[in-house]
Amino acid sequence: MSLTICNVHFTQQPERIVWFSSPLAKLLKLGGRKSINVKLGKDTVPATVRTIKRKGHHMYMSAGLRRSVRVPKSGNVYLTNEEGEDIQLGPLIGVLTDSVSRSSAAPFGERSGFVKQLLLLGQKKAYFFAFTPRDINWQQETIHGWFLDGGGGWTRRVVPLPDVVYNRLPSRRAETGTTITTLRERFIRKQIPFFNWSFFNKSDVYTMLDKDPEALRHLPESINNPTTEKIKELLEKHQFLYYKPTAGSLGVGIYRLTYHPRKGYFVRYRNSGGNVLLRFSQFSGLMKMLRARHGSQLSSYVVQQGIRLVEIDNCPIDFRFHMHKDGRNEWVVAGIGAKKAGRGSVTTHIKNGGSLMTPEQALSRTFGAKADDVLNEAKEVAIRLSEAIERNYSHTLGELGLDIGIDRDGAVWMFEANAKPGRSIFKHPALKEQGKASLEYILDHCLYLSKFRRKEET
Repeated sequence: MSLTICNVHFTQQPERIVWFSSPLAKLLKLGGRKSINVKLGKDTVPATVRTIKRKGHHMYMSAGLRRSVRVPKSGNVYLTNEEGEDIQLGPLIGVLTDSVSRSSAAPFGERSGFVKQLLLLGQKKAYFFAFTPRDINWQQETIHGWFLDGGGGWTRRVVPLPDVVYNRLPSRRAETGTTITTLRERFIRKQIPFFNWSFFNKSDVYTMLDKDPEALRHLPESINNPTTEKIKELLEKHQFLYYKPTAGSLGVGIYRLTYHPRKGYFVRYRNSGGNVLLRFSQFSGLMKMLRARHGSQLSSYVVQQGIRLVEIDNCPIDFRFHMHKDGRNEWVVAGIGAKKAGRGSVTTHIKNGGSLMTPEQALSRTFGAKADDVLNEAKEVAIRLSEAIERNYSHTLGELGLDIGIDRDGAVWMFEANAKPGRSIFKHPALKEQGKASLEYILDHCLYLSKFRRKEET
């Protein structure tokens, strides 16, 4: 297989003709060929081959061929072929997303900025576009996608089904239901890689890793839909627990339960923008309060062993590790944000009064000279945990957000794994470069999944 970047141009001829510059024709071993199949995404169209004398790697497509193949724009893109057989342009990469509020200037609402960043970065190496579930025409096997135009605005083009789909549907609600389930399965049936499959529930990850010895060393004890008796037993065993909804996010509905043999039972939670602390002399009083607040919803809660995390100013610190698969299909740490809890807060979420800092800032204040060693160990554990999740998960993963804690002895714990992590850590000025690297990894992994790679990279 040869893989090269070529410059695609368009001409006015109505016939299906493709011209190659002499150096490109030689590289593709097209000597003597009269015709060839031209591919984009899942479409293949036959065309007459001609050669022109021009330096560099240039390809000219007639108007008739362009219309048939649905090539979205001219300019640099990858070209691959296998020993003089079909030639393929691309990759054609689709970012699947959606939004309740849409406009021509922001077709994906508040996510339009992130999508635009990704498309800008990828447009020199691939045909990158974004689309919603409603933009797919399964009968014609096309997508009415959103591309960036030359001026940084949006333009729409009809293209074939892509080589890869990067799933950034924004919420659990947006990706539940038979429509999205069918959509995912259709892409897989057509052998189109689709990552990431769906959001995780908190209990999913623990169930997934329940028999993985490598991962279990770093997981706090956790039980899905625990009985009242089990909560009491774990509370007396560990002294404090987190009690949280399996499908929750942003710290909503989380309780921190604490037991002091002489003082009783304490519960912290967030209510109407403020932090609440209650004490109960009897465990039954605590459970009565929880049932009054949530009723039958408690059946979708998980209880988790509390870990005594490192602290700054008596406020616990945890870490968001943003993980990516790279162009060699290996897990890498793209970025790390350290989150310090607000005073009295149950969680470290920024919206609940938490603050963001770099891991180096946080660990140097807690471990001093040992900070680098602790951080390097945490990075290695994060990679091993990502590998463990992947080998126990039945769908394609390319990105993970791991919520990691480090206790006072330097031991590393994973509290949650998110299949479609938010990007708030990259708003920190010191993490902007890591945010750009994260986008690069998405592009590189799309190239890997699309098979637009050289033999030595496979």
